[in-house]
Order: sequence, then structure tokens, then C-alpha cells
Amino acid sequence: MPASRPSASRPRLLRPTPANLTRLAAALRRGEIVGVPSETVYGLAADALSADACARIFEAKGRPTTDPLIVHLAAARDIARVALVNDAALALASAFWPGPLTLVLPKRAEVPDIVTAGKPTVAVRVPAHPLFRRLIRASGRPLAAPSANPFGYVSPTTAAHVRDGLAGTSLRAVLDGGECSVGVESTIIDLTRPRSPRLLRPGGLAVEEIERVLGLPVARPRPARLAAHVAAPAPGMLARHYSPRTPLVLHPRLDAAALARLAPDEAALLLRRPAASHDGVTDPRLHALSADGDLREIARRLFSALRALDAAGWRRLHAELPAGAEGLAPAIRDRLTRAAARS
Repeated sequence: MPASRPSASRPRLLRPTPANLTRLAAALRRGEIVGVPSETVYGLAADALSADACARIFEAKGRPTTDPLIVHLAAARDIARVALVNDAALALASAFWPGPLTLVLPKRAEVPDIVTAGKPTVAVRVPAHPLFRRLIRASGRPLAAPSANPFGYVSPTTAAHVRDGLAGTSLRAVLDGGECSVGVESTIIDLTRPRSPRLLRPGGLAVEEIERVLGLPVARPRPARLAAHVAAPAPGMLARHYSPRTPLVLHPRLDAAALARLAPDEAALLLRRPAASHDGVTDPRLHALSADGDLREIARRLFSALRALDAAGWRRLHAELPAGAEGLAPAIRDRLTRAAARS
């Protein structure tokens, strides 16, 4: 885990009281940044219509301005405030918002270029976390919010992750909304050509569900692996992302023979709980994301487990990749693949 600054410079964790929500809404209207909970991961929010406020997001995270931000709204009816809407977008918004779905649409002129990496499109969604939506409504602003972590590091799924990772920055407060229920970022669909929807990032909503509503196939191009200097159409498309400091090696499967070859200073992240040894004790180097391989549980626990293993001092980490092309398997595989890119 990245070294954090002295505790005195850490942002405060605020309980979701009416007074604190009012305080944070006022801070957002003043152009400050605020840590916010969502069902996917914790975000670093600012007024999406203020270029100066959004610049503070990039500064605090160390994020390149070629990586655009997602604009979050309190309700689907607000989408026309920031984007040009089509029937496909309205159908998906009706079916899946609030929820872990982001739509890329032509942007309105009011949205600053810094939010969209200079592109004529904007990524937009309505989060499912009720505290985040309450804060958006209280601020009276659409809020731009990428993940609330140092750029490129493992995404945060608790308020404490945000506090520790962004200590020493201009972030002063994090709204504590508990642990994230989905655990991976939203699915991003490009709807700039509504009859030819395209997947830009797999995430917390299965693409099959989107196809069912649209009655159209969603193109699944080979996942983009962009360099940081290339302006991306949506966030989460860089080759290296979500990465622990500890080298991470990926495997289609970690069977008993592979696990037997682990060095004493290596750890393995497994999709399901391993069988106990003959004396009933499991190997402390083995860390399971689920008892039975449930993909929702794996996604919810993935980033938190990567952070914990990264902080434990292992020399190298190994992880299994989920098989299949349905449900949350593509999103989990995408996050692990980008997390291992630095290795």
C-alpha cells in the first residue's frame, strides 16, 4: 500500500448525518473535493461543471488529464443537463439506474473539456448508493467522481482506504457510507451510435442484461490497453491500472500442483476456498475470495483483498482468473489483467 502521510494530514471520516451532508454539499459548491461512497467503489467528487474544481481531482490523484471522469447525477431525469440523449440511453437508464452502468453520449457545452479529456462525449451515470445521491441533490450540482485513490493504485472500497491513500492532498473529508456492495467499477457502454452500442469497460452490470433491454448485440471489442498520454473515450482503459505495488502474476487456474510450488514469501489469491490440509489447517499463503466461487462475492472482495495482500509484505502475488464471458467474470478478469500489467 502506498505510504501515507502523517495522520494529522489525513482527511476526516464523516458520519452520514444531515449536518455533515449539508457541510459537504457546501464544500462542493465552493469548488472543493469530497470523498464519497458508491455501490461500486469510493469516489473523489467535485462540481462537474467547474473546470477549476475538477482540476483538483486530477491534482489530488496524480491522474493524467487524458483519463476522463464520469459525471454522476441524482436521477435519470437530469441526464439532459450534461448529455444529448437518445432512445437507447433512455431505455437503459429506465432499466438500470440507479446502478453500476455508465453511458457515453455526446456532451453538452456546459461540461468542461477537462472532464472529458477534450473529447465531444461525456460518461454519465446515476449511482445506487443513496448517500451519494443525497449529496448530489444537496449540492445542486452534477458531480464528477473517479475512484478516490492515487492514480493507478487499487481502487478503494471503504472510507478508510480513501483516508489512508489520499492523506496529504487537498482532500479534507470523506463521507463514510460503509463498504461498497458491488466492489468493481461500473460497466461503460458507448451509445454515441445508439444502433451500434459498444462495450468500453466491463463492470458491475453484465452485458447480457444490457443486450436484453436494447434488443441489440453489444459489440465487445478486444479490451483497449491505452498509454497514459492517449486521450481515452472513458475511464478504466489504460493498460496499467488498479495495481498493487507487489508484483502480480496471473494464472488460468491455480491447482494443487501450482500451489505446491509457491515460495514461502509468495501468496495466492484464489477464486474459491481451498481444501484444508490433512491436519485441518489451511496454508496461510492462500487467500480465497469466495467459499464457492460466487462471482458477486469475488467482485465485492477483490480490491480489498489486493490491498491487504499488498500491505502484508509478500514478495510476489499470484491470482486466478475467472473463466467465462458472462456475468461479472469479464469485469473481474479485466481488473486483474490491468493490475498485473506492471509485472
